[in-house]
Amino acid sequence: MPEKFVSVNDRSLWSQSVGSDEGEAILLVSGANASALMWPDEFVELLASKGYRVIRYDHRDTGRSTFIEFDNAPYTVEDLATDAVSILDAWEVDKAHVVGLSMGATLGQVLALDHMDRLHSLTLMCGAALDVDFVGNIGRAFSGESSPDGLPLPKKEVLEALSARATPSESMEEELDRRVKEWSRLSGAKLEFDASDFRLREQRCIDHAGTWAQPGNHAMAMPVPLARGKELRKVSVPTLVIQGSEDPLNPPPHGRHIADLLPNGRLIEIDGLGHCLPKALLSRLADEIGNHAEQSHAADARTSRG
Repeated sequence: MPEKFVSVNDRSLWSQSVGSDEGEAILLVSGANASALMWPDEFVELLASKGYRVIRYDHRDTGRSTFIEFDNAPYTVEDLATDAVSILDAWEVDKAHVVGLSMGATLGQVLALDHMDRLHSLTLMCGAALDVDFVGNIGRAFSGESSPDGLPLPKKEVLEALSARATPSESMEEELDRRVKEWSRLSGAKLEFDASDFRLREQRCIDHAGTWAQPGNHAMAMPVPLARGKELRKVSVPTLVIQGSEDPLNPPPHGRHIADLLPNGRLIEIDGLGHCLPKALLSRLADEIGNHAEQSHAADARTSRG
């Protein structure tokens, strides 16, 4: 599978392309502090088997991409979205079906606002709308305050598990244990949690990065201004919003809120899905994304003929 390091200012971003170069591109955008391997190989191959060229990449400060201490090179969440455009340029992709999960869903919304011409379609998974004060809601979850918009807050017990990242592990096995525990909290309680599968995934992420140190720079990036949420009403890109019924970070009806802001937004809620990609749901997720991309392609074709 072809790999490429993409130069972005003083950084180098690792990326990979899977599938036929002749197919339309699907760009997978990972969550915060997650490398490209957050997207399981099986999932990538399922999408590629549908005829798509699947591109995944390591965000700056993750995986094999350049890591720089944040204070020496600060950036914004919007800068992370611009990185995605650089990946498309490097692979000579004019337009792509963009799929973002968690923070990747935030970046997908920014891409739709600032680079709408580069998107065939957009899929937002397990995300929050740009007008949701997610950073502030973390503090509210601990203090017991309500959210200003009436949407549910992240689960306190999950935030506590995530906060364990701040304490460095003393060994790789300890780090693997911590990461698997974190995924078990993010998965929700409805589906049986496959600890061995997530442990193997995290071992691959560690092998890929060459270190078991947990990256954390994305938490320091300047958030997208909340006022930009109003701009989503101008987005014409066909958008599929995937809500997990068990998502502990962005519980229902966060997905409905995003879909309602987007003129061409469509919501599906997947029973049992938490804030992750469980093996049991990979096929369903790939089918939903593939069908959405196909429908968007058909709509593009009708518009071109018209």
